Amino acid sequence: MKAMLIREYGENATFEQAEVDKPTVSAGHVLVKIAASSVNTVDTMIRKMGADLPLSPETPAILGMDFAGTIEAVGEGVADYVVGDEVYGCAGGLADLPGTLAEYISADIKLIAKKPANLSMEEASALPLVGITAYEGLMRAGIQKGQKVLVHGGSGGVGHVALQLARHFGAEVYSTGGGDKQLKLIQQLGATPINYKTESVGDYVEKHTDGAGFDVVFDSVGAANLTNSFEAAALNGQIATTVSMVELDLTPAHFKGLSLHVVFMLIPMLHNHKREEHAFILRELAKIAEAGSLKPILDEERFTLEQAGAAHARLESGKGMGKVVIVNK
Repeated sequence: MKAMLIREYGENATFEQAEVDKPTVSAGHVLVKIAASSVNTVDTMIRKMGADLPLSPETPAILGMDFAGTIEAVGEGVADYVVGDEVYGCAGGLADLPGTLAEYISADIKLIAKKPANLSMEEASALPLVGITAYEGLMRAGIQKGQKVLVHGGSGGVGHVALQLARHFGAEVYSTGGGDKQLKLIQQLGATPINYKTESVGDYVEKHTDGAGFDVVFDSVGAANLTNSFEAAALNGQIATTVSMVELDLTPAHFKGLSLHVVFMLIPMLHNHKREEHAFILRELAKIAEAGSLKPILDEERFTLEQAGAAHARLESGKGMGKVVIVNK
């Protein structure tokens, strides 16, 4: 089969088209012909940092985690899927799991679900990693109907999904963005936009919560921005973040009694730990999408498998809006 390989990691690492063996299907797995995949920030980090990341596969490596496609074969013990089923998931591209920048993947059924019927293959391929991350963060933060929720980075990959899920769960949602296009998208998705470049945290907390703070803060920016989340949260508030690789003074969090939830959705894939939870979340996301409450935003530029390098560059440029998708021809 055709695949895009990384033979050496580094800042100047490039993809090389190659013919590799088509994967065989093993027990508890399905063989999927990939229709589309999407690029996540972690994919670009692996390409550039390689051995410095404990989750990087050995080279030559097939990167890519998200996919959508059609089942061509089922392994022993698989009862819930048949040949021809359209599925989506996040099932490769790290450690010893070959990735999705290829024509086929052998995917663990605990890491996939049937594709939302109302989403295209391209849209479905954009959803797994960011969707699981957003869902897990909001669940761990105990989101409830009627709460005021702040999403930092609501026009980004994880943020734009967290925003939609929070609304689906009945929250009153606000979200930060840094430009007219970002703020317009946030508003289109049903949240109240906040320009973090022109409004201080204190100003928008006073404006939107009468100074009380937000019940839940979903911080998809994280790192140094966590100090803004601490300031924006209500007393005994909940904060979920996807980026916590930072040295930080937790004193403000202590005096407000905040709970901090760190989401690292790759744990099931890396450690084969409770993988079935990912399948459950993907099924829930499919229901929410089919109910009309969730639709991933795709970047206006499309890429083919042979253009994997350009797709990575597009994501890294910061010029894209929504998920960058790679379509298999």
